[in-house]
Amino acid sequence: MAEITAAMVKELREQTGAGMTDCKKALSEANGNMEEAVEILRKNGQAKAVKKESRIAAEGICCIAHEGDQAAAVVEVNSETDFVAKNETFQQFVQAAAKQAVQSNAADLDAFMEEKWIEDASKTVKEALVDKIAVIGEKLSIRRFQKIQAQEGCVVSYVHGGGRICVIVEGKTSVVNDAIKEALTNLAMQVAALSPKYVAASDVSEEYKAHEREIIKAQITQDPKMFGKPEKVIEGAIEGRLNKELKEVCLLDQVYVKAEDGKQTVAQYIAQVAKENDAELSINQFVRYETGEGLEKKHEDFAAEVAAQMNA
Repeated sequence: MAEITAAMVKELREQTGAGMTDCKKALSEANGNMEEAVEILRKNGQAKAVKKESRIAAEGICCIAHEGDQAAAVVEVNSETDFVAKNETFQQFVQAAAKQAVQSNAADLDAFMEEKWIEDASKTVKEALVDKIAVIGEKLSIRRFQKIQAQEGCVVSYVHGGGRICVIVEGKTSVVNDAIKEALTNLAMQVAALSPKYVAASDVSEEYKAHEREIIKAQITQDPKMFGKPEKVIEGAIEGRLNKELKEVCLLDQVYVKAEDGKQTVAQYIAQVAKENDAELSINQFVRYETGEGLEKKHEDFAAEVAAQMNA
C-alpha cells in the first residue's frame, strides 16, 4: 500500500477541486496512483460536481411534502436550466428531498445535508445530491428548506406553476374540517399571488418601518407638490404612505382576492369563516418559496446563438 502524503492530497485537490477527505479516499483506493484517483473522483461525481460550482443554478423547482395535516415542508432545489427542471429524474429527486425535510429535525441546511438520505441510508443528503449531479450533468443545489409543524390546528399548502411557487399556511383553529382547510388553502393562493411579507402589522419590525420611512421621505422631498409644505404635513404624508404600504405587505390587511364586494379584507374573511364554522381561527404563519428568487439568472439570446452558429 503506497503512502498517501499531504502533498499528494493537495495536488489531487488542486486538479479536481474535490474535498480533502474525498481526495484522500480516492488516493487510498487507487494505491497512490494520481490518474486513477482522478478517475475515481470523476466516477463518483465528486470532481464533476465541484467543476460546476462556478455556474449559476437559478432554475429548478420547489416541492412540498406533508405528514397528514399536522406538518409540511417545502424545499427548493436549483438547476442550471429550465430543461433539467422539467426532467422526471430531477423532479423525483426534489420530491424525495421534500419527504426528507418533512421528517427532518435539522436546524439548518448544513445539518440537513449531513442527514442520512431517505432513499439510501448508506449516503448522506449531500452525497445523494452529488450522485444526481453526475447523472444529470449540470450543477444542482439544494438551496433551502423549511418545515412547519401545526401547534393548535392544521397546515395546508398550495403549489403554483408546477413548483414555481410553493406556499404553506399554518392555521390556528379550534375546528379542523373541510371548510376550514378550504379557507386556509384560499389564503395560501392569496400568498402565492400577492406575496405578503408578514401576517399582521404587529409582526412588522421597527427597522423595516424606519427604512421605509426614509425611502418615502426621499420621494416626498422630490415631489414639487410638497415643496414649502409644513413639516407636520410632510410627516403626515409619510405616515399615510407607510400605512398604505403596510396594508399591501401584511396578509390580514390585504383585500381578499375572492371578495365578492372587492373590499373585504383577509382578516374579515377569516372572521366570516370562523363564525360560519363556530370556530376560533387565525393564521399563525406562512412560508412562500419562489424558485430562483434573489438569484442572478443567466440571460441568453438563443435566437442570436443559433444565427451565429449558422453563419459560422
